Amino acid sequence: MAGKDIIMATQEELKRLNVIHKVLDKSITQTEAAGVLDLTDRHIRRMAARIAKEGDKGIVHKLRGQPAHNCILDKVKKKALSLCKGIYEGFSPTLASEKLFERDKIKVSRELLRTWFIEEHIAYASRKARPHRNWRERKTNYGWMVQADGSHHDWFEGRGPWCVLMGQIDDATSKVSAEFHDYEGTLPFMASFKSYVKAKGIPISVYIDRHTTYKSSKKPSIEDELENKEPLTQVGRALKELGVDVIFAHSAQAKGRVERLFRTFQDRLVKEMRLRKIRSIEEANSFLKEYLPVYNKRFSVPAAKSADLHRPLPKGIDLDTILCKKTECALRNDFTVAYEKKLYQIENNIRTKKVTVEERIDGSMLIRHKGATLKFKEITTRPEKIDQPKPYLPKQVYIPPADHPWRSFRINPQFPQYEQKEKVGQKEKELLLTVT
Repeated sequence: MAGKDIIMATQEELKRLNVIHKVLDKSITQTEAAGVLDLTDRHIRRMAARIAKEGDKGIVHKLRGQPAHNCILDKVKKKALSLCKGIYEGFSPTLASEKLFERDKIKVSRELLRTWFIEEHIAYASRKARPHRNWRERKTNYGWMVQADGSHHDWFEGRGPWCVLMGQIDDATSKVSAEFHDYEGTLPFMASFKSYVKAKGIPISVYIDRHTTYKSSKKPSIEDELENKEPLTQVGRALKELGVDVIFAHSAQAKGRVERLFRTFQDRLVKEMRLRKIRSIEEANSFLKEYLPVYNKRFSVPAAKSADLHRPLPKGIDLDTILCKKTECALRNDFTVAYEKKLYQIENNIRTKKVTVEERIDGSMLIRHKGATLKFKEITTRPEKIDQPKPYLPKQVYIPPADHPWRSFRINPQFPQYEQKEKVGQKEKELLLTVT
């Protein structure tokens, strides 16, 4: 074939071939050729021997056109791409590379996978360039500040209900704690914060946004203004009782660490739960117990200083009595309390005007007065009022006594015409009444 006579060589190889021919012709020495080509004498001798034996094609490297020793077979590539178009659809090259190695034992670098995605026109979410901002430096100690927030998202991708991920991330180490809840509110925040305190301790401060759950929108009363106090929400009151400083963010970018965490989870965590076919909040919370330790081990960073500023929960303090909704309600004269459009009967004999209703995280409810728990029961049906017929009492005619001022009433004598008319009228009545 004519193709066998064609030698594919680079300009560098052609340069070397020209010098080696001069060596073989003994026009220059091997040492001079080594100086021209910037190679060693040994390499010049090896190339000269090969060209003398094989001809000009000896200048070409023997591995040219041969597959690399670490190349991926075509069948492995086809399998990887079929998985990326199937169960790993929408995965980024980085996450797809991890899942292919973990689940399918296919080792492909993320950059090679990215190249395959471009060749096969496989779409995936890519990060957009972010505007430049000066980042706030991390806190130096673990437990100094915790950023907390809730993320509303279709976490189950239609397999289950919409829910909220209540998450906390340490500012110094980026260690994450999170739980799924039905909604973002007072009790879900308290439940997730209770789990955080039990696992790690009480932090110095919490960095949260200005959601009405966390910051009250009420105007301070006159008493609050005199005492220089601000109205507190239930969350603010509970954190104050635990001695936790509350820092309110003025923008989402201010607490960017927790916002970026949710963006990562909306990509990675959603796909992890898709692979495990998780479809309920209970299953998702159970999965987080095994997912978060692995995530923290991989993505957390060491703090600048080793001291842990978390405080252990003091003995004798019940978190349930602090992390709950406390509402003062009036105690009526019939020892009943109205709360959330329901009526409760107090069974204790107490003398007070106010009692405290505590709505707990687990859904239970307590009624307290001066720290003592009161016995109560819900009144489901109110007793109907029985209308009794009233006895018939005849109306009594009131007859004024003889000395009543009405009997001594006289017409004002200043009006003689009126008196004259009255006299004439009286005579006319007498005449009509006269019986003939």
